[in-house]
Amino acid sequence: MSQAELHPSIVALISLASGIAAKHPAMGLCQLERLRSQGIPENQIQTAIEIARHIRDEAAEKLDAAFDEKAAGVSVPVEAKDGEVCCTPTASGQACC
Repeated sequence: MSQAELHPSIVALISLASGIAAKHPAMGLCQLERLRSQGIPENQIQTAIEIARHIRDEAAEKLDAAFDEKAAGVSVPVEAKDGEVCCTPTASGQACC
């Protein structure tokens, strides 16, 4: 493996998390099985799933809020407002950024 290549388990975690966050119809099931077959601990897999779902849900909430503001005729800035954090922790306290 060259220095620039990621370990297959990292690639599978990234793929699983991005698929969940993007609401991909395959739901990351292939990556889930790959991670389990590689011996990745279940708690690490569940942490990746929790973070991905949190990011997905947070994005949906922000999009809904932006839509509601636009629909009400309120200007919505694209960038984060001063003092606003880029994301919030998951329900179990996992950092997502």
